[in-house]
Amino acid sequence: MRPVTLYGVDFTSAPRVRKPITVAAGRDDGKSIRLNTLEVLPDWLAFETFLDRPGPWLGGFDFPFGLPREAVVDLAWPMTWRSLVEHCASLGRQAFREQLDAYRATRPTGKRYAHRAADAPARSHSPLKLVNPPVGLMFLEGTPRLMRAGVSLPGLHDADPSRVALEAYPGLLARAITRAPYKTDERAKQTIARQGARETIVAALESGAHPLGLALSLESGQRAALIEDASGDLLDATLALVQSAWCLRAGPPDFGLPREIDPLEGWIATVAGPTGYRNPSGS
Repeated sequence: MRPVTLYGVDFTSAPRVRKPITVAAGRDDGKSIRLNTLEVLPDWLAFETFLDRPGPWLGGFDFPFGLPREAVVDLAWPMTWRSLVEHCASLGRQAFREQLDAYRATRPTGKRYAHRAADAPARSHSPLKLVNPPVGLMFLEGTPRLMRAGVSLPGLHDADPSRVALEAYPGLLARAITRAPYKTDERAKQTIARQGARETIVAALESGAHPLGLALSLESGQRAALIEDASGDLLDATLALVQSAWCLRAGPPDFGLPREIDPLEGWIATVAGPTGYRNPSGS
């Protein structure tokens, strides 16, 4: 059987040349996680072509795969994952945005955004959020493309078992290494301090001195690229790669996810569920 290719994907809901989707590709050699390539996907065609690459591969994708059950019930949207994804895709961006804006206005102050069960332990944004960051639009653009590509999403959607997608959250691993800000798209905020934070994260990844306990093997040029990219996109893709490697070591069928997850909400890779998880690295 061919070795499994690992991917980490830093996603955007509007890919373009100046802000592409970023992919880190690598392999687990048993001792460390080898970063092979860093690439950019500047449009939807490039992303869809990437999803069609033959397996076996396992990818960690930095966007939400599901929506909060509370919101789905309140909105009277379909109650199965596939139907829900198809419904949201059929709405299009404008109607999706308008319906979520209207729904948010009905909720009490301080509780405008419904959350998934995984959002609290991950400290992640609600998938209903449409700005700063627009994770709702990332769900709308990313998840239907995964489904149409015939990729398997453990706990949500069974399709091609040789191409497996898991919801990753690079910020979770980054925060476990340092709480210092490490990225920004605003030139005025691209400081030496943020570069230093990226250096700290990269050093921790290389040594395996982080909660997932996996060491990342880099070439000098790759190390420089991760540190010099002030947007943090290359580093986020690499963090997602390490998360996908942890999941591969946990193995099928759950890949480290809790045994039981909400089939509308999904779960975020490497986040412990109510009964914890088995850490394949032993850390």
